[in-house]
Amino acid sequence: MNAVAAATPLAVQLGRVERRKRLRAMALTLPLLIFLAVTFLVPLGALLVRAVENPEVADTLIHTGKALKAWDHKSAPPDAAYAALVKDLSAIPETAQAGVLARRLNSEAAGSRSLIMGTYRALPFGEGLSPPEVKEKLLAHDARWGELEFWWAIAKNSSRWTPDYLLTSLDLKRTADGDIVRVGPEEAAFSDILIRTFYISGVVTLVCILIGYPLAFWLSTLSERKANLMMILVLLPFWTSVLVRIAAWIVLLQTNGLVNRFLQATGLTDAPIPLLFNRLGVIIAMVHILLPFMILPLYSVMKSVPPNYLKAAVSLGSSPMAAFFRVYVPQTYPGVAAGGLLVFITSIGYYVTPALLGGAGDQMLSYYVAQYTNVEINWGMACALGSVLLTTTLILYGFYRKFAKAELSLS
Repeated sequence: MNAVAAATPLAVQLGRVERRKRLRAMALTLPLLIFLAVTFLVPLGALLVRAVENPEVADTLIHTGKALKAWDHKSAPPDAAYAALVKDLSAIPETAQAGVLARRLNSEAAGSRSLIMGTYRALPFGEGLSPPEVKEKLLAHDARWGELEFWWAIAKNSSRWTPDYLLTSLDLKRTADGDIVRVGPEEAAFSDILIRTFYISGVVTLVCILIGYPLAFWLSTLSERKANLMMILVLLPFWTSVLVRIAAWIVLLQTNGLVNRFLQATGLTDAPIPLLFNRLGVIIAMVHILLPFMILPLYSVMKSVPPNYLKAAVSLGSSPMAAFFRVYVPQTYPGVAAGGLLVFITSIGYYVTPALLGGAGDQMLSYYVAQYTNVEINWGMACALGSVLLTTTLILYGFYRKFAKAELSLS
């Protein structure tokens, strides 16, 4: 064996050792990779799939969808479509499943819920009848089956995969002919909600930078012992439940709360200022919760900046203020970018704080994700809105990566 090992070139032996090290490292990290795949990648994949999946109509009205494939969407549906509709509705085993179908079609055409459920409860009828006779009986039961609007909804959703949820989340829709158009001003809502989400998140991020930058700079100038003590106070919100902090802000910001009492006692205001259930209260609470996410990246970057740079700039004739903004601040841009990105991305997904402290016009996009999930039971729409948030986050991260590479290349 020793002779064989001696005859093996040194480069080959080193290559084997390196391969064994890599395999050992992969074996150690494999459980973590599996955990991330199961708890992160799989749910994200399911979210993206559900945003374009439309099984409610496609899996229930199978024969109706086939009968409407050649329909021109302008004339009356073929008689075979009426017979197929009765056949499909008769095959639904449970009322709950019919309710899911009715709820999905009602989101496309108002009145579909009562139309589907009324027809489903009236079954069975049409056995042994020809398609024209089934159509006549169905129209006699409810004349609304003669309106094209309801058949458009069925035909448009007869495919298992649809872009409608994503289009709706962008205030777009498909017409009966398949064209994509923008919804009317009275129907458009999600564009304003998305802009509102970005606006609130941007204001929170800016305020966190304005407050967190001088505080992080002050912490970086302290001794290690004092800085650690102050950092405990900065991290204190992490040790308290979000609901507890929101409840505390409700006590502080209400009409007879401590803040309004202080303002009136000092003569700054004559009457209580509305600080609760509006955008100001939402921003105050979100800044308080997210401020540590800004301070920590800034502090870590500022600690790595040599203090001699400022002294050298001043000794060369620069004023302290000019030296600070021209020499010190540019070196902290990575911390500002990292903290700002972290705060902004966290802000756009906030739900509890605006829901408890904001008014009807202060709710962010995540509120409507929860609304469609828990109240409307429209998971497709909820996943589409979640996909918008996910796409926005990835785009922002891409910009941050590009900005970070540009900074590194310049340095």
